[in-house]
Amino acid sequence: MPDGLSKGVVKMLPTTLVFPVLGDSIERILLGYKKTGFGKGKWNGFGGKIQPDEIVSSAALRELQEESGLLADEKDLIWVGRLEFVFPASPELDHPVEIFLIKKWQNTPIETDEMCPKWFSTKDVPYHSMWDDDIFWFPQVLRGEKICGEIVFDSNNEKVASHQIKSFE
Repeated sequence: MPDGLSKGVVKMLPTTLVFPVLGDSIERILLGYKKTGFGKGKWNGFGGKIQPDEIVSSAALRELQEESGLLADEKDLIWVGRLEFVFPASPELDHPVEIFLIKKWQNTPIETDEMCPKWFSTKDVPYHSMWDDDIFWFPQVLRGEKICGEIVFDSNNEKVASHQIKSFE
């Protein structure tokens, strides 16, 4: 059964992204290399679809565990923003994403069927191998800012056609 229906178009469910980080001033960040599915071949945070019966924080923690093996508590999630991703050429891909950092967890990151985790210095984030939009908002998050905005992709669903990002405290 499709994730959701709207005017006959199958819509993607809202999603989460969680970025495990080390250091009070965020010196290192854990990214996952996506091995399958949407975003395959890109470095990204850990996350995925929020199921209809889930709350955002539960989905974020479930996806973090499924994709990296890390276990964490809801109280340790740090909400840092919300973005709307718009794909005019493929409206079924349109979706909002709730973005979190996390500084406390249990276990050591492990490779899963979906993701291969790797620690990066925040000075060496592999933007060239991430989603094209990340360069427009991720540095703000790493500086400790909260963000909201909209990213519109062009007809190839890869490059950014336009973006509006606002930061706030």
